[in-house]
Amino acid sequence: MLDVSLQLLSVSPFPPSPPSFGAQRRMQGLLSALARRHPVTALSIVSAELDRVEVEQAMRAYCREVSLVTAREGGRLAKRWLQLRALVSPRSFERLSMDLTAFRAELHRLLATRHFDAVLLEFPFLAGDVLADPPPGARRPLRVLDAHNIEFDLARQQAGREHAPLRRIHNSANWPKLRREELDAFRRFDGVAFCSELDAAKARALVPSVNAVVVPNAVDVQSFAPAPGLPRPDGRTVLFFGAINYFPNVDGILFLVREVWPLLAAAHPGCRLKIVGQHPTREILAFQGPRVEVTGRVDDVRPHLASAAVTIVPLRIGGGTRFKILEAMAMARPVVSTTLGAEGLDARPGEDLLIADDAAGLAAAVGRVLTDPALGRALGEAGRKLVQERYSWDAAAGTLERFLLSLGARGVVAGEAAGRR
Repeated sequence: MLDVSLQLLSVSPFPPSPPSFGAQRRMQGLLSALARRHPVTALSIVSAELDRVEVEQAMRAYCREVSLVTAREGGRLAKRWLQLRALVSPRSFERLSMDLTAFRAELHRLLATRHFDAVLLEFPFLAGDVLADPPPGARRPLRVLDAHNIEFDLARQQAGREHAPLRRIHNSANWPKLRREELDAFRRFDGVAFCSELDAAKARALVPSVNAVVVPNAVDVQSFAPAPGLPRPDGRTVLFFGAINYFPNVDGILFLVREVWPLLAAAHPGCRLKIVGQHPTREILAFQGPRVEVTGRVDDVRPHLASAAVTIVPLRIGGGTRFKILEAMAMARPVVSTTLGAEGLDARPGEDLLIADDAAGLAAAVGRVLTDPALGRALGEAGRKLVQERYSWDAAAGTLERFLLSLGARGVVAGEAAGRR
């Protein structure tokens, strides 16, 4: 990183720490790496089910100041009412759910009482608040959006695969609103960071004026690494891991257990399937049995990765890049993925991982690893080398830092910014 110090304000719809799913890992990884060089203040919305003390302590490990605003009251009825409101509103469900007076007041206070060179916004859902004029007399900082996915496209894909009629109606009505809000953010923010060149190219095709940079997802290569104290691969466990309350993961798991696993189980009677992740649905839990384990949330995924023979990523919808692939590779575990699952990663099919897109192909690819330990070791070693060279948090944060400086993070004033709006 460069010899300069920037005052950064991170704004997010949920806290980065302690991380339990991919978006949090990206936020924490980038912010903790940036904070070694630049003072970071963080403003996050926190839901009632989280332990605020634990959240604040975890974030203070790398943040100079932490400000937490309470989310809307949860519950199924409250969510359904908000979804009904969203159907007749010009705003998306996500924007309505995060329309918080307390959040706007706290953002206004921070901008009025602190000097910031740049505001880093996670996801586009709070873009309208971040783009509001700063308090009188306050210099406008740069505004940079961290686009974890192209959100409207993810919602569009979800609408196409949703089977429940009410959810399909909601998603079909909601994704065009997300599209309008997201593309407006691409136009109006000073810069947008994307997780992959594919996402950046999609954004440029939609908004040619977007000032884009690719800041890839990454992994802590010291924490995720083969270690003597971890279990050894058992030669028979096929592992899927990820947040199971995330629709692309639910869709992928159901594809796995309904179509891929029967073929794999029949061809390899000794193998077993392990599904690790928070909030498994009843539909997924129904597949538990002697050869299928659904663990729910675990405190540390590394022992499960270390003991697995192979990790499978059977995703059929999504965007960005997959932490599950990077973390499995960092642990030197072989990966079998769909083309979309590995999208955006500079991984070589057949050398760093195996790729297949239908049930028979995925089952055959996993079977190759189960029956050929040497292939599994070679894939694992190549994947570990790839993440060490290309996907560390320090490298990703360095790219973001250089982007901020190229935008003039130390010299933007209100007059200079007028032309960007």
